[in-house]
Amino acid sequence: MIPTLRARFQQRFTPAGDGGPPDRFDRRLIAPMVLGSVLNPVNSSMIAVALVPIGSALGAPPSQTAWLVSGLYLATAVGQPVIGRLVDMFGPRRLYLIGTAMVGVAGLLGSVAPNLGALVAARVLLGFGTSAAYPAAMHLTRSEAERTGRDSPAGVLTALAVSAQTVSVIGPTLGGLLIGLGGWRTIFLVNVPLSLACLVLGALRLPKATKIAKGADRAADAGGVPVPAARGIDLPGMALFAALLVALMVFLMKPRAEDWYLPVLALLAGAAFARRELRVPEPFIDLRVLGGNGPLLATFLRQFLSYTTAYAFLYGFTQWLEEGRGLHAAAAGLVLLPLSLTGLLVSAITGRREAVGGKLVVGSLVQIAGCAAMLTLQAVSALWLLAAIGALMGVPQGLNGLANQNALYRQADPARIGSAAGLLRTFMYLGAMAASAADAAFFQHGADTGGLHHLSLFMLAGAVLLLAVTVIDRSLGTLTPRKA
Repeated sequence: MIPTLRARFQQRFTPAGDGGPPDRFDRRLIAPMVLGSVLNPVNSSMIAVALVPIGSALGAPPSQTAWLVSGLYLATAVGQPVIGRLVDMFGPRRLYLIGTAMVGVAGLLGSVAPNLGALVAARVLLGFGTSAAYPAAMHLTRSEAERTGRDSPAGVLTALAVSAQTVSVIGPTLGGLLIGLGGWRTIFLVNVPLSLACLVLGALRLPKATKIAKGADRAADAGGVPVPAARGIDLPGMALFAALLVALMVFLMKPRAEDWYLPVLALLAGAAFARRELRVPEPFIDLRVLGGNGPLLATFLRQFLSYTTAYAFLYGFTQWLEEGRGLHAAAAGLVLLPLSLTGLLVSAITGRREAVGGKLVVGSLVQIAGCAAMLTLQAVSALWLLAAIGALMGVPQGLNGLANQNALYRQADPARIGSAAGLLRTFMYLGAMAASAADAAFFQHGADTGGLHHLSLFMLAGAVLLLAVTVIDRSLGTLTPRKA
């Protein structure tokens, strides 16, 4: 009797990294994984309601306050794969704790920033800090699968996706509440208790060492030295990758003929990056392996295509609701509510079934239907029709992102799961930037109905291409959990 009780106690309370149950995912990891992963979406969404009060308080026009959004996007797009690679090398615990600590520091700096420049710097630091948790969570998920021998983490991956979607939905509401209680600086200050919670949970629950598929221990405690670290970090490769991405994304934010040098700079940095990564023994991104992994490259392309259409709808449709349809901002927000609710509902219902190919086919088909429906909209269209189109476009929002995440988990090299997960997020932000550029191109003279129809055709082309890339990729049919 006593041994049985002792075994049950150890099975329930022993951390995974310290000899926990050999056949069960350590659920104590879920809280720090989820809480850390939502830091980025909550900060991305809260800022939407703070741009106007920040501009009024600091005397900055919208063209300048926009950098509060772009700065976070740029830092995150660069930081996710870079920090993800460091997670692969040094283990998730150390990078998780460093990243979440940076979030608290950035929150403090933002709460006392005297001018817009300092505020943008705080947002950039916030972007880098929030880049650690998602790659760490994906690394931990892979490590637990290898430890338990049960490679079916659909529930955990769904929790990560649904929590990020939920926070994105409530972010603007939370931001408005915080601003009403203590002014716009509270949306920065709220990161301090969030950071402290992550630090406490991370220190108590994250294992000090993890094992990956190849069986190599990755020491991550204060005294451990990971084996790959002895070979050196590819700092030049990371710098060239950052230069490539920053030049490309800055150009995509506002494409102009006079900025021709930015895509040229991106091409030069890309060529130098490829040359280096093919020559060094321990590259930042192993282009040899990545180039030979066609299914993973297709997943990155699908991520870009699906989020280009999703963000083009989110940005462009919202602008049209207010300018072309003449709705108040509050009314436009209510019209978009079905978009978020449908996305959450679809993710929750389908999350435990991987079915990657099926989800992507259905998601792209519904995107095509939604884009086609947008072509019928007029300035006098009924509110129920607008809400119905929003609900329709919420279906692919709940399917595509989760399907691409599951595909990457199966396709990526287990030893580089962190950097691969970071790259997946980078392609998402590239899609957001491409969508923003499309909105600017089609709404040059305001968000009128003619511009919306042209934007719809652009989105329709992307959705059709997404369907084609999905249908011809036969590898999606083989993405099934490995048996222990």
